[in-house]
Amino acid sequence: QVQLVESGGGLVQAGGSLRLSCAASGRTFSSLVMGWFRQAPGKEREFVAVVSWTGGSTYYADSVKGRFTISRDNAKNTVYLQMNSLKPEDTALYYCAAKPRSSIPATAAAYDYWGQGTQVTVSS
Repeated sequence: QVQLVESGGGLVQAGGSLRLSCAASGRTFSSLVMGWFRQAPGKEREFVAVVSWTGGSTYYADSVKGRFTISRDNAKNTVYLQMNSLKPEDTALYYCAAKPRSSIPATAAAYDYWGQGTQVTVSS
């Protein structure tokens, strides 16, 4: 089992920045692919970004490319999502997700473990 705890969400004005963190426990962190997803009210959960178990490969949704950066610190068992130039349409509940290493998928169904989410609200 893997436990994931997100933090760092909050209220920010458009154009501002936030950094989300996700602390993992229960399994060797360096063996996990880590992803971020988000879900806005009335919408389906959507992919945001993913990082490979080594941190050497990353992949982003087109909607956040160039604004968000995913990274990981395997010594701290933590994955981060740096969000810059935030827009009101980025408002959502952001989830951290994990799966054993191999592929780095962009689909929620491929992930085995999920956190409870952290709310990000961007005001215009």
